[in-house]
Amino acid sequence: MAKYVDGYVLVVPNGKEAEYEKMAEEGRDLWMKHGALQYFECKGDDLKQQDNGEEKSRAYSEMTAADADENVWFSFIIFESKEARDNANKKVMEEMGELYKDMTNFEMPMDIKKMAYGGFEVAVEG
Repeated sequence: MAKYVDGYVLVVPNGKEAEYEKMAEEGRDLWMKHGALQYFECKGDDLKQQDNGEEKSRAYSEMTAADADENVWFSFIIFESKEARDNANKKVMEEMGELYKDMTNFEMPMDIKKMAYGGFEVAVEG
């Protein structure tokens, strides 16, 4: 059975990286506890537009409309299967709901409107 990946592209304002990393570490612990095989949070480092002479690719910062004072993160979680992902996500959301239910005025350390998410079936693996 093919592995399954949840992928995220998100924008974190400069100065909120530590806050985001703390939240990501908590998320990592939950997803790993509930069956994720691997968990990655990757901070943008080399996000230049690629130019092959005829056409240019879009840079992640352009794609996400990230401002100069924001950085793009690419994050992904690997699961054994889509079913394992669905089960893990259900448990994680329930547990997160319990953890954050008493937090009033909680502000996300990233811009949700600039976030993209999707589930992906692994087609080629190395």
